[in-house]
Amino acid sequence: MNVLIVEDERVAARRLERLTKEVLGERLTSVKCIESLHSSEVFLSKHSIDVLLLDLNLSGQDGFELLKRAAAESFQTIIVSANTDRAIEAYEYGVLDFVPKPFDKGRLIKAFERLEQVDTVSGHMARMLVVRNQGRLQIVPVEQVNYLQGAGDYVEIHLLDGSYLLHSKSLEALIRILPDSFVRIHKSYITDLNRITHLRIYGGGKYECELNDGTILPVSRTRYKELIGFLEPEK
Repeated sequence: MNVLIVEDERVAARRLERLTKEVLGERLTSVKCIESLHSSEVFLSKHSIDVLLLDLNLSGQDGFELLKRAAAESFQTIIVSANTDRAIEAYEYGVLDFVPKPFDKGRLIKAFERLEQVDTVSGHMARMLVVRNQGRLQIVPVEQVNYLQGAGDYVEIHLLDGSYLLHSKSLEALIRILPDSFVRIHKSYITDLNRITHLRIYGGGKYECELNDGTILPVSRTRYKELIGFLEPEK
């Protein structure tokens, strides 16, 4: 796991680096500490990371400027900040966790555990997804999302207007930050339970669901068994 720490207080940065090494152990491949927004942006343009640990107050600079860009990338972001009044706003941008200062090792362990937990519940899940569209950042409210489909290294975000955008995060990463109503119905698909109107069963172990706009999506056998408690299947 490659970790980037963006923290302007050197004592805090060193402590966060030490605890990150202790918590991740052999899972940690590299950890880098950077003090400024500009330097972190340069670093991210040249290196791939898995996790960003970000403070929101960087020598007077607003960490949200980096967070908005980070939200469109493949890695997950964990905020480590004393600015708890901005926690809800951070969650709305899809951060994995918000660790308030001062923190201890136990709290950091819980934050890193969220990287592997599929059923992560924060109480403040993302209300928007940020994507790069023709070189610009575009904010997509989650209520405009019809379904998500895996597409190689990217995810297609299919919108209610029929268009779609590409996101750099994987389906696994996105399901951890989306509202609880979004569920994995297939290894390649996520949709909002509230949009499903029918479940259908076919011969040969084939399952499908129909969304309220008429879209038909495949459903895996395992996910079908979970969904039948929500909707009665059609035969």
